[in-house]
Amino acid sequence: MTLIQLEYLAALDTHRHFATAANACFISQPTLSMQIQKLEEELGVKIFDRSKQPVLPTENGIAIIEQARKIISERNILTEMIESKKGII
Repeated sequence: MTLIQLEYLAALDTHRHFATAANACFISQPTLSMQIQKLEEELGVKIFDRSKQPVLPTENGIAIIEQARKIISERNILTEMIESKKGII
Protein backbone atom coordinates (compact mmCIF):
# COMPACT_ATOMS: atom_id res chain seq x y z
CA MET A 1 0.00 0.00 0.00
CA THR A 2 1.39 3.36 -1.00
CA LEU A 3 0.38 6.95 -0.36
CA ILE A 4 -0.18 7.43 -4.07
CA GLN A 5 -2.62 4.49 -4.11
CA LEU A 6 -4.48 6.10 -1.21
CA GLU A 7 -4.61 9.39 -3.13
CA TYR A 8 -6.01 7.56 -6.16
CA LEU A 9 -8.55 5.89 -3.90
CA ALA A 10 -9.68 9.25 -2.52
CA ALA A 11 -9.89 10.72 -6.03
CA LEU A 12 -12.05 7.86 -7.26
CA ASP A 13 -14.32 8.29 -4.25
CA THR A 14 -14.59 12.01 -4.94
CA HIS A 15 -15.27 11.72 -8.67
CA ARG A 16 -17.08 8.33 -8.70
CA HIS A 17 -15.87 7.76 -12.27
CA PHE A 18 -12.58 6.15 -13.30
CA ALA A 19 -11.81 8.42 -16.27
CA THR A 20 -12.63 11.62 -14.37
CA ALA A 21 -10.60 10.54 -11.34
CA ALA A 22 -7.68 9.55 -13.56
CA ASN A 23 -7.72 12.97 -15.23
CA ALA A 24 -7.75 14.66 -11.82
CA CYS A 25 -4.69 12.60 -10.85
CA PHE A 26 -2.94 13.29 -14.19
CA ILE A 27 -2.72 9.58 -15.01
CA SER A 28 -4.39 7.27 -17.52
CA GLN A 29 -7.60 5.44 -16.68
CA PRO A 30 -5.92 2.01 -17.02
CA THR A 31 -3.20 3.10 -14.56
CA LEU A 32 -5.80 4.21 -12.02
CA SER A 33 -7.79 1.02 -12.47
CA MET A 34 -4.67 -1.12 -12.05
CA GLN A 35 -3.59 0.69 -8.87
CA ILE A 36 -7.05 0.39 -7.30
CA GLN A 37 -7.14 -3.29 -8.23
CA LYS A 38 -3.68 -3.86 -6.69
CA LEU A 39 -4.83 -2.20 -3.48
CA GLU A 40 -7.97 -4.33 -3.40
CA GLU A 41 -5.89 -7.47 -3.92
CA GLU A 42 -3.46 -6.48 -1.17
CA LEU A 43 -6.29 -5.80 1.28
CA GLY A 44 -8.33 -8.80 0.14
CA VAL A 45 -11.58 -6.85 -0.25
CA LYS A 46 -13.44 -5.00 -2.98
CA ILE A 47 -13.35 -1.27 -2.30
CA PHE A 48 -15.63 -0.17 -5.14
CA ASP A 49 -18.66 -1.69 -6.82
CA ARG A 50 -17.82 -1.29 -10.50
CA SER A 51 -21.16 -2.71 -11.69
CA LYS A 52 -22.93 0.59 -11.10
CA GLN A 53 -22.52 4.07 -12.49
CA PRO A 54 -21.45 6.11 -10.74
CA VAL A 55 -18.87 3.80 -9.17
CA LEU A 56 -19.77 3.43 -5.49
CA PRO A 57 -17.71 2.27 -2.52
CA THR A 58 -18.62 -1.01 -0.88
CA GLU A 59 -19.32 -1.16 2.85
CA ASN A 60 -15.69 -2.14 3.43
CA GLY A 61 -14.65 0.53 0.96
CA ILE A 62 -16.33 3.29 2.96
CA ALA A 63 -14.25 2.43 6.03
CA ILE A 64 -11.05 2.07 3.99
CA ILE A 65 -11.58 5.40 2.23
CA GLU A 66 -12.21 7.13 5.56
CA GLN A 67 -8.89 5.84 6.90
CA ALA A 68 -7.12 6.70 3.64
CA ARG A 69 -8.32 10.31 3.90
CA LYS A 70 -7.03 10.49 7.49
CA ILE A 71 -3.62 9.19 6.39
CA ILE A 72 -3.46 11.71 3.55
CA SER A 73 -4.43 14.51 5.94
CA GLU A 74 -1.76 13.51 8.46
CA ARG A 75 0.84 13.37 5.67
CA ASN A 76 -0.17 16.90 4.62
CA ILE A 77 0.11 18.15 8.21
CA LEU A 78 3.57 16.61 8.54
CA THR A 79 4.68 18.11 5.22
CA GLU A 80 3.45 21.58 6.26
CA MET A 81 5.19 21.28 9.63
CA ILE A 82 8.48 20.34 8.00
CA GLU A 83 8.20 23.16 5.46
CA SER A 84 7.52 25.71 8.22
CA LYS A 85 10.61 24.60 10.15
CA LYS A 86 13.05 24.65 7.24
CA GLY A 87 15.82 27.11 7.88
CA ILE A 88 15.35 26.96 11.66
CA ILE A 89 18.32 25.46 13.45
